[in-house]
Amino acid sequence: MSTATKPNHIGRKISRIRELRDMKQEALAQALGVSQQTVSAIENSETVDEEKLQTIAEILGVSVEGIKNFSEEAVLNIIGNTYNVDNSSAVNYGCTFNPLDKLMQAHEEQIKLYERLVQAEKEKNEYLEKLLKEK
Repeated sequence: MSTATKPNHIGRKISRIRELRDMKQEALAQALGVSQQTVSAIENSETVDEEKLQTIAEILGVSVEGIKNFSEEAVLNIIGNTYNVDNSSAVNYGCTFNPLDKLMQAHEEQIKLYERLVQAEKEKNEYLEKLLKEK
Protein backbone atom coordinates (compact mmCIF):
# COMPACT_ATOMS: atom_id res chain seq x y z
CA MET A 1 0.00 0.00 0.00
CA SER A 2 1.50 3.30 -1.08
CA THR A 3 1.37 6.34 1.18
CA ALA A 4 2.37 8.75 -1.59
CA THR A 5 -0.21 11.39 -2.44
CA LYS A 6 -1.74 11.47 -5.86
CA PRO A 7 0.09 14.11 -7.89
CA ASN A 8 -3.20 15.71 -9.03
CA HIS A 9 -4.90 15.88 -5.59
CA ILE A 10 -5.19 19.66 -5.25
CA GLY A 11 -6.86 19.48 -1.83
CA ARG A 12 -3.91 17.64 -0.27
CA LYS A 13 -1.50 20.11 -1.83
CA ILE A 14 -3.48 23.01 -0.35
CA SER A 15 -3.42 21.25 3.02
CA ARG A 16 0.36 20.72 2.95
CA ILE A 17 1.10 24.29 1.85
CA ARG A 18 -1.23 25.58 4.59
CA GLU A 19 0.57 23.42 7.16
CA LEU A 20 4.00 24.55 5.93
CA ARG A 21 2.79 28.14 6.32
CA ASP A 22 1.86 27.24 9.93
CA MET A 23 -1.76 28.18 9.26
CA LYS A 24 -4.71 26.39 10.81
CA GLN A 25 -7.84 25.44 8.91
CA GLU A 26 -9.77 27.95 10.99
CA ALA A 27 -7.53 30.80 9.86
CA LEU A 28 -7.88 29.82 6.21
CA ALA A 29 -11.64 29.47 6.68
CA GLN A 30 -11.89 32.93 8.20
CA ALA A 31 -9.88 34.45 5.36
CA LEU A 32 -12.11 32.70 2.82
CA GLY A 33 -15.28 33.63 4.69
CA VAL A 34 -16.36 30.00 5.08
CA SER A 35 -16.52 27.45 7.89
CA GLN A 36 -13.65 25.23 8.98
CA GLN A 37 -15.68 22.24 7.76
CA THR A 38 -15.78 23.77 4.27
CA VAL A 39 -11.98 24.11 4.28
CA SER A 40 -11.73 20.49 5.39
CA ALA A 41 -13.98 19.47 2.50
CA ILE A 42 -11.85 21.48 0.05
CA GLU A 43 -8.68 19.81 1.34
CA ASN A 44 -10.28 16.38 0.93
CA SER A 45 -11.39 17.00 -2.64
CA GLU A 46 -9.21 16.13 -5.63
CA THR A 47 -10.23 19.18 -7.62
CA VAL A 48 -11.01 22.79 -6.75
CA ASP A 49 -12.61 25.28 -9.10
CA GLU A 50 -10.21 27.89 -10.53
CA GLU A 51 -11.80 30.93 -8.85
CA LYS A 52 -11.63 29.37 -5.38
CA LEU A 53 -8.12 28.07 -6.08
CA GLN A 54 -7.01 31.61 -7.03
CA THR A 55 -8.43 33.00 -3.78
CA ILE A 56 -6.78 30.27 -1.71
CA ALA A 57 -3.46 30.83 -3.49
CA GLU A 58 -3.57 34.56 -2.66
CA ILE A 59 -4.33 33.83 0.99
CA LEU A 60 -1.49 31.30 1.22
CA GLY A 61 0.89 33.67 -0.55
CA VAL A 62 1.64 31.36 -3.47
CA SER A 63 0.64 31.22 -7.11
CA VAL A 64 -2.01 28.90 -8.52
CA GLU A 65 0.77 27.15 -10.44
CA GLY A 66 2.67 26.80 -7.17
CA ILE A 67 -0.25 24.86 -5.71
CA LYS A 68 -0.78 22.77 -8.84
CA ASN A 69 2.93 21.91 -9.14
CA PHE A 70 3.59 21.51 -5.41
CA SER A 71 5.71 18.50 -4.58
CA GLU A 72 6.61 17.57 -1.05
CA GLU A 73 9.63 15.66 -2.37
CA ALA A 74 10.93 18.85 -3.98
CA VAL A 75 10.52 20.76 -0.71
CA LEU A 76 12.38 18.05 1.20
CA ASN A 77 15.14 18.02 -1.43
CA ILE A 78 15.57 21.78 -1.14
CA ILE A 79 15.73 21.58 2.65
CA GLY A 80 18.10 18.61 2.51
CA ASN A 81 20.41 20.34 0.06
CA THR A 82 20.53 23.70 1.80
CA TYR A 83 20.50 22.85 5.50
CA ASN A 84 23.85 21.83 6.95
CA VAL A 85 24.14 20.51 10.51
CA ASP A 86 27.88 19.74 10.32
CA ASN A 87 29.37 21.80 13.15
CA SER A 88 32.93 20.99 12.14
CA SER A 89 32.74 22.88 8.86
CA ALA A 90 34.63 26.13 8.45
CA VAL A 91 31.48 27.98 7.41
CA ASN A 92 30.33 30.47 10.02
CA TYR A 93 26.54 30.67 10.25
CA GLY A 94 26.72 33.01 13.21
CA CYS A 95 26.49 36.75 13.36
CA THR A 96 29.23 38.48 11.34
CA PHE A 97 28.82 41.88 12.98
CA ASN A 98 28.53 43.24 16.48
CA PRO A 99 24.86 43.99 17.16
CA LEU A 100 25.80 46.68 19.68
CA ASP A 101 27.81 48.51 17.01
CA LYS A 102 24.79 48.45 14.71
CA LEU A 103 22.56 49.69 17.54
CA MET A 104 24.93 52.56 18.32
CA GLN A 105 25.16 53.44 14.63
CA ALA A 106 21.36 53.55 14.36
CA HIS A 107 21.18 55.67 17.53
CA GLU A 108 23.72 58.17 16.16
CA GLU A 109 21.78 58.40 12.88
CA GLN A 110 18.60 59.03 14.86
CA ILE A 111 20.29 61.86 16.76
CA LYS A 112 21.46 63.44 13.49
CA LEU A 113 17.96 63.22 12.06
CA TYR A 114 16.51 64.80 15.19
CA GLU A 115 19.04 67.64 15.00
CA ARG A 116 18.14 68.27 11.35
CA LEU A 117 14.45 68.29 12.28
CA VAL A 118 15.05 70.82 15.05
CA GLN A 119 17.09 73.00 12.66
CA ALA A 120 14.33 72.85 10.03
CA GLU A 121 11.76 73.89 12.66
CA LYS A 122 13.95 76.82 13.73
CA GLU A 123 14.30 77.96 10.12
CA LYS A 124 10.55 77.67 9.61
CA ASN A 125 9.87 79.73 12.74
CA GLU A 126 12.35 82.41 11.64
CA TYR A 127 10.68 82.56 8.24
CA LEU A 128 7.22 82.89 9.79
CA GLU A 129 8.42 85.62 12.16
CA LYS A 130 9.92 87.48 9.21
CA LEU A 131 6.58 87.26 7.36
CA LEU A 132 4.72 88.58 10.40
CA LYS A 133 7.10 91.54 10.78
CA GLU A 134 6.65 92.45 7.13
CA LYS A 135 2.87 92.78 7.58
